Amino acid sequence: MERVSFDATDLRRAFGTFLTGVTIVTTRDATGVPRGMTANSFTSVSLDPPLLLVCIGRGSSNIAAFEAAEHFAVNILDHAQAEVASTFAARGIDRFATVDHRPAATGAPVLDPCLSWFDCTLHQRVAAGDHLILIGRVEAYATRATEPLGFCRGRFVRLEPAMEDAPRYRRA
Repeated sequence: MERVSFDATDLRRAFGTFLTGVTIVTTRDATGVPRGMTANSFTSVSLDPPLLLVCIGRGSSNIAAFEAAEHFAVNILDHAQAEVASTFAARGIDRFATVDHRPAATGAPVLDPCLSWFDCTLHQRVAAGDHLILIGRVEAYATRATEPLGFCRGRFVRLEPAMEDAPRYRRA
């Protein structure tokens, strides 16, 4: 079968049409320093056992910490945290300096507040192209009733109407 070649920028734009939530994936490096990055490649995998996955780009300045991590946390951001997402996407700064955080049971940093967080033990690492896939077993989690931060076509978006105004659906 002949391999098809794509323009990487155009393919990235096409992938970017998928509306996602925004997460901050965190861990601690070998010296205990908190590490984290913005990611929107996140999904639930299984309820039994409770598994989720995140994709970490090999170009991330935090890749070495995630390659060695036995624990990590996924923090899902709420609608008011676009600045937090931008901070964790920036390079060359202390990303945790302006963000309230605390260690979860595994020691991975969780952000306070955020929409939801998941404290994970590493279940499996998978090398996939230019990314590292981390599959985590959820050890603990928490969630709040607030509106999520969305991302589509390279920018942050809000859900309209706001969640509290959205129609409620019931099963017949």
